[in-house]
Amino acid sequence: MPFKRLLSLSLALIAGLTPLIARAGRALEPEDWYRFQDVSDLEISPDGATVAYLVTSYERASDESVSALWVADWSGKSRTQLTHGESVSEPRFSPDGHYLSFLSARPAGATTQLWIVDRRGGKPQQLSRCNGEITDYTWSPDARRVALAMHPPEDPKSPQPLVIDAYQFKDRYSYLIPQTRTHLYLLDVGSGACVAITADPERADSTPAFSPDGREIAYVGNSTQTPREAGMDQIYVLPAATGSEPRRLTSDWSADHPRLEWSPDGKLLAFVHGDDPKQSIWMQHVAVVEVSSGRVRQVGATLDRTLISPRFSSDGRAMLLAVEDDGLQYPARVSLDTGAVARLAGPMVVHELATAARHTAVLVSTDRAPVEAFALEAGQLRPLSAHNQQLFTEITLGSVEDISFRSTDGTHIHGQIVKPPGFVRGQRYPTILWIKGGPDGQDDHSLTLESYGPQLDRQLFATHGYLMLAINHRGSTGRGTDFARAITADWGHKEVEDLLAGVDYAIALGIADPSRLGVGGWSYGAQLTDYVIASDTRFKAAISGAGSGNQLANYGTDAWVVADNAELGPPWRDTALWLKVSYPFLHADRIHTPTLFIGSEKDFNVPLAGGEQMYQALRTLGVPAQLIVYPGEPHVLSRPSFMVDLYARYLAWMEHYLGAAH
Repeated sequence: MPFKRLLSLSLALIAGLTPLIARAGRALEPEDWYRFQDVSDLEISPDGATVAYLVTSYERASDESVSALWVADWSGKSRTQLTHGESVSEPRFSPDGHYLSFLSARPAGATTQLWIVDRRGGKPQQLSRCNGEITDYTWSPDARRVALAMHPPEDPKSPQPLVIDAYQFKDRYSYLIPQTRTHLYLLDVGSGACVAITADPERADSTPAFSPDGREIAYVGNSTQTPREAGMDQIYVLPAATGSEPRRLTSDWSADHPRLEWSPDGKLLAFVHGDDPKQSIWMQHVAVVEVSSGRVRQVGATLDRTLISPRFSSDGRAMLLAVEDDGLQYPARVSLDTGAVARLAGPMVVHELATAARHTAVLVSTDRAPVEAFALEAGQLRPLSAHNQQLFTEITLGSVEDISFRSTDGTHIHGQIVKPPGFVRGQRYPTILWIKGGPDGQDDHSLTLESYGPQLDRQLFATHGYLMLAINHRGSTGRGTDFARAITADWGHKEVEDLLAGVDYAIALGIADPSRLGVGGWSYGAQLTDYVIASDTRFKAAISGAGSGNQLANYGTDAWVVADNAELGPPWRDTALWLKVSYPFLHADRIHTPTLFIGSEKDFNVPLAGGEQMYQALRTLGVPAQLIVYPGEPHVLSRPSFMVDLYARYLAWMEHYLGAAH
């Protein structure tokens, strides 16, 4: 059957499905994306009695992803949805803990403003009526003021030309021009007055944080005007009054403009930072800076792992954080006095952490369940939410097993195999090498619901009978700095060796069918897919989502000019290196694998041209290929119908070229 007809039948079937009937043991289906509840943005009240979080649902009727604010009491006995209708973001407890604030554009079409709602329930009330679009905020300790990060008011006139004169003129979402740079404002809660306290048009100011005494505001400033400034974050402290001059505490390589955290005594600021630009997309570190002197010191430096979600302990003597480590992400306490590290719980994957009044809450997922909120007590987890429990009682997921093998040069490589339900020992299965994005990060023991979350992708295929390989190749950050930096300025070499060694390992185990191999991934996973199929002709099908095979042509069109110049050098200086890392496109005649290329029209992270060029090359060579473009979408899909469509195409493409797995 021609693939186009096969896919049409597949999509027609999905579109006509009635609501899924609960039945034990069924496979994960594309339509299930309408039922997922994605839990994120964890907060805990100052008294530790209430935990707040966002639940993102994927609505069929509106075809929108909508985030609602929920609370759970510490006992876990009750959960309440506080907001309905328009999506909300950035939940925060008021200083007294009685209220929850959030950002929302309500009614639909309005500018994003600050709202507040009683944590016990009730109708939300609008707190700000500023002219600009608010992106972040922080309460003063006395709750009389709020520091806002806000875009300047838009010019109501017709669209004007974009005037660009900065060195770095794109981020992952938009052009970096004065209209897109946020600045800080002070909102007087009583009067509603909103006054600017920073206004440099060449700098973006973000992530404000009031000091515990309310006298100062710390924030991150970022300029993209010159090569020296781009990619750097400056942390400033500003007296909380109009007309004040900021004092710069430190300047460090950016980690996506991190949230700042004051110590309880106001003497320290904690922040997350990256390596130098040559390594800036690999490891993330936690540091504290002394507010009085500007002296910076690392936290948990002996761990040699990426650290996330740092929070000061209630007594201010330690940092609580999550440690990314070889397929897991565990919670830990790091003493600020001695540097001693204490692991707070056994094997798990912690995505976020919050602490107050000696209570610690975490967002955790497992191989068999998406992210939910838990209380962490004496090293044990106690559930506070169960938003996906009903859905996943209907589905029989594949079993996940750790694997370890040697790459071509003898390097130990780790990862996971996902076996389909009902796996039979001694039987060979059609096998898909599914490659995570990054290259930093890791495949781990969790389920994530993002539109390109690799752990959920691999379960989609596994529940339909495929054996899935997830390989943490060199460049991944779960095994330390040296492992992560091994691919610096050498893309598509050691990673490909590691990935192909994993395929050989599965074949040698007698479980992977060497005649039915597929490969795919999103973002850097798609880039590696292009590298793999240009290096090995064994693969019968490939899926390359938001990828690129011609890195030279990407120069200056994506958001990575600072890292590219530092790592590879400018193309006119290091032309041979740029040609080397562009070999999937420049040697496309080596590719014989039918490939599905997918891209988003508004992707500034990996522009659509990367997939278009590879698609055009394969069609020119007579290799079966198809290009899918999702209009209006950024790098990560957000429209639910597009997400359902994406997963239907995933399954149809692999089934067509690898054969039915069941």
